[in-house]
Amino acid sequence: MPVTAHAQDDATWQNVRKAGVLRCGVATSPPWTMKDPKTNTYSGVFPDLCRDFAEKVLKVKVEYVDTTWDNIVAGLQSDKWDVSLSLNDTPERRKAISFTQPVVDYSVDLTYNKNNPKLPKPIKSLADIDKPGVTVTVMSGTAQDKAISAALKQATIMRLPGFDETRLALMSKRADMLADDSMTNLLLARSHPDWAETFKPNPVLAPQGICFGIRKDTPAADVALFNQFIEKQKQTGTVNAYVDTSVKETLAQAK
Repeated sequence: MPVTAHAQDDATWQNVRKAGVLRCGVATSPPWTMKDPKTNTYSGVFPDLCRDFAEKVLKVKVEYVDTTWDNIVAGLQSDKWDVSLSLNDTPERRKAISFTQPVVDYSVDLTYNKNNPKLPKPIKSLADIDKPGVTVTVMSGTAQDKAISAALKQATIMRLPGFDETRLALMSKRADMLADDSMTNLLLARSHPDWAETFKPNPVLAPQGICFGIRKDTPAADVALFNQFIEKQKQTGTVNAYVDTSVKETLAQAK
C-alpha cells in the first residue's frame, strides 16, 4: 500500500531530515555506550551505529543527548531525542516504546572477588548466593536491575546510579557481587584477572536483545529502514568490528 503524503509528513525520519539532525539519547554502559569526560565525545557500538545511520542513511548530522537509565525511556516518549541507544527489549519497556531488531545479544551474570570468604567455592547456582548477608550491587533502573531483583529474594540489592559506582562498590568490598550484562562483566574480569571471577547462571538469566529504542508512533516503513541498516551492518561485519574496537578501548581506559 503506498504511503500517503500526510503520512510522509508525519514520518519520523522525514521530520529528522527536515531538522537536519538525528538526536540520540545516551546513557553510558561500556562498551556499548561510552563518553570521554575530557573531550565530551561519544564512542561505543551504539553511538557509532547511530552516527552511521544519521550520516550515511538519513544524510543528517548526529547529536548525542546525555541521559540516565532511569530517564532514557521517558525522554524518548517526550521527544527529547529521536532514538534511545543500547536498550534491552523488555516486555515492560514495550508498553511504552518500540524497538528495532537486536544489534547484539544480552544476558545477566555476576562478577565477584574469588577471595571473598562469604561466597562458596565454587558457586553452582543462584541459591548459593541468595542468602542474608550477601550484597549484590547493580545499576539502578537497568534491565540488570529488573532481572536480579526478580531472581534474588534474600540477598541485599545495592542499587547505584552508574557503572563506575557499582564497580567501585565491588572493588572496595562494600558489595560482594556485581550484577551486570555479560559483556561488561567480561571486561571487568579481564581487567582484574588476579581477583575477579564471573558466575553465569544456568539457565541464562534474562536473555534479551540489545536494540535501539524508538517511539511507538514510528511508521512501519521507518522501522523497516532502520532494521535494514542494522541487518546490513551485522552481515558486513561492521557490528563485530565496532564491538572489538569498543572492547579494546574500554580495557585500555581501565588500565
